[in-house]
Amino acid sequence: EKAGLLAGDRIVSVDDTVIAGVKMKTNDVMKRLRGPRGSKVKLGVWRGNDRLNITVKRGLVPVHSREACYMVDERTGYIRLSRFSRTTYDEFAEGIALLRGRGMQQLVLDLRFNGGGILDQAVEMAGTFLPEGSTVLTVRNNRMPRISERMEATSNNLLPKDLPLVVLVNEFSASASEILAGAIQDWDRGVVIGRRTFGKGLVQRPLPFQDGSMIRLTIARYYTPSGRSIQKPYAKGNFKAYEQELIGRFKHGESIHSDSIRFPDSLRYRTLVTGRTVYGGGGIMPDLFIPTDTALFNKLHRELLNKGIFNRAVLKYVDAHRQKLHQRFPDRQSYATVSVPEELTESLKAFAEAEKITWSTELFAEAEELIKCQLHAYIARDILGENDFFYFFNRMDKEYIKALDLLNDPDEYKRLLGK
Repeated sequence: EKAGLLAGDRIVSVDDTVIAGVKMKTNDVMKRLRGPRGSKVKLGVWRGNDRLNITVKRGLVPVHSREACYMVDERTGYIRLSRFSRTTYDEFAEGIALLRGRGMQQLVLDLRFNGGGILDQAVEMAGTFLPEGSTVLTVRNNRMPRISERMEATSNNLLPKDLPLVVLVNEFSASASEILAGAIQDWDRGVVIGRRTFGKGLVQRPLPFQDGSMIRLTIARYYTPSGRSIQKPYAKGNFKAYEQELIGRFKHGESIHSDSIRFPDSLRYRTLVTGRTVYGGGGIMPDLFIPTDTALFNKLHRELLNKGIFNRAVLKYVDAHRQKLHQRFPDRQSYATVSVPEELTESLKAFAEAEKITWSTELFAEAEELIKCQLHAYIARDILGENDFFYFFNRMDKEYIKALDLLNDPDEYKRLLGK
């Protein structure tokens, strides 16, 4: 981006070596692109019908954990985190400062599909929401369960401690995500919305060997402030059932019906401020259950998504109209009301048929609204940026919509928190 590359550019040569149309392996392409930090590489690029030469100075490629950060409306901020890495808290703090500067008075924190990562980043983030000294989690040794390590929030002034908060989770939210969501839920600090989280609450010690292999030995478990174990059950010797537990949830209807989830009384706990009932024994059960959108089970939509047809069709469309699109839609407001052109829908169909995907008129009609919403969002990403992709992509997201409705209904928000 610093060198002038744009979304939609096609790299066809690297230092005068042609890499496009010659059946070169991806690894061989990457070897040519990569090199010592500070060195330069000359790229031959096609942009539409123009051939360009762009010189790029090599450097570290940052992997950000903050996928999106934007104002939904004049009062509501939204932050989405994809992982917990070494820079997560700094990225989060930067996003909060940006949103507060734009008038944020309530927040949606999206931890869906966040598989966790570095624990201390989640603990540090908890200090944004919880008072100084609040327990975030305890770690109990598997041999001596009475001996435990307690991790506490170190408070900061990023946000008022009473700022309305909704946390979004799903079955792919794991580990550090569950620790943060569980602490917020146990302290009645915010409302957790979505579906039961993954249930990964094990402390593992890596033991490397001389040949480069490694064992990860489980030595303890994580517990939420109320004493709940995050870890889902494991029957000794039945590893297959443990591995397929997530699939089992779908088969038993848990993703669709909240009443299909059963917790024994022995797993019942109380939150620490208002005494609400919460359950342990495998992930964080949200305060407000939202079933999976069945439109996502549409066979045509799923095949289009899995084979990358959305990206390819949008890339072709934007590439052909890039200059006009940039002139016509310089910002989110100008783009918000535009509809998906018929030309793009026909292109999607052509790409699908080229990949031997059966184009069913009935299946397309069933998922048309969702498909067009995604196409609309992908165009926004190419011409406006990642934040705008999520802004438009989330408009059909049931959990996201429910989070906004709840934040705009203070009485219901307080009721769910038992206040």
